[in-house]
Amino acid sequence: MLNQSCLEDFGLIKEIDQQAAETISGGAQEVFTIKNKTSYNITYVLDGRSWLHKPDETWIWTATSGGTISFDKDSRADYNVNQDYDLSDGRIYEFQDNPSPGNPYDLELYSVG
Repeated sequence: MLNQSCLEDFGLIKEIDQQAAETISGGAQEVFTIKNKTSYNITYVLDGRSWLHKPDETWIWTATSGGTISFDKDSRADYNVNQDYDLSDGRIYEFQDNPSPGNPYDLELYSVG
């Protein structure tokens, strides 16, 4: 009991409990929202797993493996331009069309909140 009291005095008990919780849960969690504001399906990989996000859908994610997203920012079938982002806890993201004169099929993931 004396050892525990000494550890509490130094604030180590709380840190040990937090570390244990992260280990048990698989790591720190990040919660964020992704919306698809385009008129087409978007396939992306989030933390190593592939997902199909339909138009006008809003998904709230709880990521335990870093919150890394990878997607093809060129929606044409015969082109592949991968874009990677590390998404942040508490943020809201939207897939939106991002047309340019050279590529009317470009899309981007924007942080909107």
